[in-house]
Amino acid sequence: MREAERLKSVLRSAHTASGRQESTAEHTWRLCLLAMVFESQFQGLDFTRMLKLCVIHDLGEAISGDIPAVEQQHTPHKSAQERADLLTLMQSLPADLSADFMALWEDYENASSPEARVVKGLDKLETILQHNQGQNPPDFDYAFNLGYGKKYMGAHPLLSQIRALLDADTQARHAQSGASDGH
Repeated sequence: MREAERLKSVLRSAHTASGRQESTAEHTWRLCLLAMVFESQFQGLDFTRMLKLCVIHDLGEAISGDIPAVEQQHTPHKSAQERADLLTLMQSLPADLSADFMALWEDYENASSPEARVVKGLDKLETILQHNQGQNPPDFDYAFNLGYGKKYMGAHPLLSQIRALLDADTQARHAQSGASDGH
């Protein structure tokens, strides 16, 4: 638990509405809350498992930090690094608990279960929501949001519905940022 506290200090590239960079722990908290708000829509899915996936999905970032979404395509070893970091974080845990946590992380990473696919989609949506809500630098690339995580939106009809709302929001923010830049 002491090592996991490091996640509170890991900063992401996204900014809060006040202009401060958000932490990975804050992102994880809101991802959990997002899942809870829509729990009733996820009939037939193991909601406890979904929350566990939400909590564990970025825990490995406590050691090596977050790689911004826009840079992930240029970072081929991201998954291996996060896995190694998570194993390091869990080395003092009992073997059975460590194995359970690792299995959850692997499920999320590979989007193996229906729960993991929905959580992956929610994770991308939370990121886009933060990008749209945050006080971003003038050169922020809103166009990136429009393609980000689209492949996970088919995991549940609700994801596509939320995505449509966020895409409209992104387009409005993009137009507003272009107007303020003189474009």
